[in-house]
Amino acid sequence: MPKIIWVGDSTVAFNHANTFPQTGIGQEFNRYLKTDIPVLNFAQNGRSSKSFYNEGLFSPAQKAMEKGDFLFIQFGHNDEKPDEERRTKPHSTFPEWLMKYVSAARERGVHPVLITPLSRRQFNGDGTIKNSHGEYPAAILSLGRREGVPAIDLTEKSRILYEQAGEEDSRKWFMYFPAGTYKNYPEDIKDNTHLRCDGAVQMGALIAEGLHELGGIYAELLAD
Repeated sequence: MPKIIWVGDSTVAFNHANTFPQTGIGQEFNRYLKTDIPVLNFAQNGRSSKSFYNEGLFSPAQKAMEKGDFLFIQFGHNDEKPDEERRTKPHSTFPEWLMKYVSAARERGVHPVLITPLSRRQFNGDGTIKNSHGEYPAAILSLGRREGVPAIDLTEKSRILYEQAGEEDSRKWFMYFPAGTYKNYPEDIKDNTHLRCDGAVQMGALIAEGLHELGGIYAELLAD
């Protein structure tokens, strides 16, 4: 049976008790899969496609790859950062770094899947979501079309979800709560990027929806 291997940033990463209730998408994604499909989550907080690779964080994922596995690649939040260690340009160096993951997967007979970053929960005054990722999601989708890599547009799917829920109701999916709600966080938290468990479950559902739309071997990963 194939396994799913995640690489990405804090929106995907596994969290421990010291950061509870923060929860990465990869942490909850197995609830959408057939029960015998393992999930290995190598995502790390604060990493871009460039820094994740340069810091050697991709090496354990590569070693875990076996023919027929799936590599889920989700970067973008930190590729926007200004520091040289992480910064990539959306239509040049960003797709070049992403292709390193795609090529490594293909060399091992692994199926790469590109996933655009989830939208930040930043509302305009008219109830629409701001484009906080610029050209990075479009660059991912363009790379997918050009190189024949399946891609899931989580940026767009999450934008629609937030707008349907509205500003107040969508807070429950994020690290957005008053002081003292959780003992780990004695002050008010208004984090519109990182997810709580319910948010990770919701974003996982959108990715599962994307796999279903891709069909074939991708849809076959999903629980009936």
